[in-house]
Amino acid sequence: SCDPANMAAISTVWSVSVVFLALLVSPLPCHDVPEYQKPVMVQETGTVLPKPQMMTVSSDAFTLSMSNFEFTYGSSSAMCDVVYEAFQRYYELIFTPVRSKKAPRVPRKAKALSELTGLQVTVKQPCEGAYPSLETSENYTLTVAGPTGMLMADTAFGALRGLETFSQLVYRTEDGTNLINKTTVSDFPRFAHRGILLDTSRHFVPKKFLLQNLDAMAYNKFNVFHWHIVDDPSFPYQSVVFPELSEKGAFNPYTHLYTQEDIQEIIEYARLRGIRVIPEFDTPGHTQSWGAGLPGYLTPCYDGTTPNGRYYAANPTLNTTYDTMTKLLQEVKTVFPDKYIHLGGDEVNFNCWKSNPDITKFMKTMGFGTDYSKLEQYYIKKILDISTSVGRDYIVWQEVLDNGVQDLSTVGEVWFEHPTIQAVLERLTAKGHRVLLSAGWYLNHQVYNPGTDWSTFYKLDPQVFNGTQAQKDLVIGGEACMWGEYVDGTNLIARLWPRAGAVAERLWSAQDVKDVADAGVRLNEQRCRMVWRGLNAEPFGPGFCQFEYE
Repeated sequence: SCDPANMAAISTVWSVSVVFLALLVSPLPCHDVPEYQKPVMVQETGTVLPKPQMMTVSSDAFTLSMSNFEFTYGSSSAMCDVVYEAFQRYYELIFTPVRSKKAPRVPRKAKALSELTGLQVTVKQPCEGAYPSLETSENYTLTVAGPTGMLMADTAFGALRGLETFSQLVYRTEDGTNLINKTTVSDFPRFAHRGILLDTSRHFVPKKFLLQNLDAMAYNKFNVFHWHIVDDPSFPYQSVVFPELSEKGAFNPYTHLYTQEDIQEIIEYARLRGIRVIPEFDTPGHTQSWGAGLPGYLTPCYDGTTPNGRYYAANPTLNTTYDTMTKLLQEVKTVFPDKYIHLGGDEVNFNCWKSNPDITKFMKTMGFGTDYSKLEQYYIKKILDISTSVGRDYIVWQEVLDNGVQDLSTVGEVWFEHPTIQAVLERLTAKGHRVLLSAGWYLNHQVYNPGTDWSTFYKLDPQVFNGTQAQKDLVIGGEACMWGEYVDGTNLIARLWPRAGAVAERLWSAQDVKDVADAGVRLNEQRCRMVWRGLNAEPFGPGFCQFEYE
C-alpha cells in the first residue's frame, strides 16, 4: 500500500534499525567507568587498637608455639585471680581459634626465626579481690624480646591492658605460624572513664550478649559498662526490696529479667576484664514501668479537677517517694560495688505535674510559683542527698547541671548537641563541673554505610572547645551509647562493633593521634581479630577476613 501513514511508519522503523546497527558496530565511548579492583583480604600485621602512647616496632620477629609459650609472674609480682584468669584467657585467644578451621597452608621460605617462649608479668600493687575505680592506674610497659618478654604494671588492670596489646601484636602467617615483632610499648589511657552505655529496657538483651559485649569492650580497652538497666518500657532489674517492680514492670517476669545471680555474674565477668559496672536508675522521668509495682510512686495526671487515669514521673511532693528511693539505692549499693550510681534526671515533662492540684498547692507552699524547674531541682537535690547518705557518688544527665545544681562533686553527662557540643562542654566546665561526653557518640544512629560514620566518631575530641586548660581537665572521659529502640540480642554486637573502636581510640590514645586512614587500617584488622575471637562485628566495606564469622 502507498498510504502516506504506512510509508511514514516504515521509514521510522528503518531509521531506528539503522541507528541500532550502528551502535552495535561502533559502540559509544565509555566515560568515568572505574577499573575493577578485586577486594582483598584484610591483612594481619599485628597492629594495635587503641594506638599506644609510645610504641617502637622492629622488623625482627619471633615465633610463638602453643607447646612452648607460657605466661608467668615476675618474682616480685603480686598475684591474683584477675591476672591468673587473664593468663588462661589470652593463651586461648592467641593459640586456640574459636573455630577449628585452619588457614590455607602455603609453604614458608622465610629464614628460621628465634622463638618467644614466654611473657613475664609483674604487678606492683596487691590485687587480690581488687575492683577497678575511676582512680585506678591502667599504665603498663611491655617489652617483646627473646626469649622472654616483660610486662610491668602498677595494677592488675594495667596488666590486663598490656596483655591485650601483647595479644594484638601477635599475627599469623598464611601457613598458620604465630609471629610477633620485637617491640617496646609504654602506654596509659588519656581519659580515666571510657564507657559503653547499653539500654536494656526498650528491648531486653539476654545475658549472653551482655557478656559478649564485655569481651568486646576489653578487646578495645573500654573500662566502664554504663548499664541503663530500666526505663519507661520495662523494669527488668530484680529488686529484693521491691520485687513487684520486675514482677509487674518487666516485659515477662520469668524470661525477660536480670536476676540477682545474673547481675553478680555480669559484675564479676566485667571485673575480671577491668571493667566497672555503673547502673542507671533514671528518675523522676523515665519511670513509667515503675508504676504498677510501686502504687503511689508516680504522679496522677488530671484533666481539670478530675484524674484522667494517666500517671507520669515520680511524685516529688510525697515523703514516701524519697523513702522508696532511699531503700532502693541502699539495695543498689549492696548489689553494685562501684562507687558511682547514675541517677539520670533527663527529659522531665512538666505537664502532668502542672495538672495535679496537690502539686500546685505544694508549689505555692514552697514558694516555687509556677516555675516547675524549681520543683525538679527540689526533687533532684533530695535524690542526690540520698545517694550521698548511702555512700555513693553520682553521675547525672546534663539537664541537672543546666538546672542549677551547685554541688561540684556532681558528674554531668553531656548528650545535647545544641547549639554545638563544644558550646555545651564550655558552658558546663565553666561552672566547675566534671563532665563525660556522649553527644556525638550515639552509635544506635545507624547509617547505611558503617564504613563512613566511624570517622565522624573518631574526629570528635572531648577536649577541643573554647576554654581554659583547667576546664578541659574537667572532662574525665566519655561514652559510646547504644540506645535500645531498635537493638536487641540479634544485632547488638554487629551494630556496635567495630564502630565503637573509633571512640575507644579517641578516649585512650594521645590527642595528636588523628590519622583517619591509619586508624581505618587498624580498625579493619581489629574487626577481623574480633571475628576470629567469635564476635559478629560488622564489616566496613567490600573485602574479607582470613577467617569469617560462623
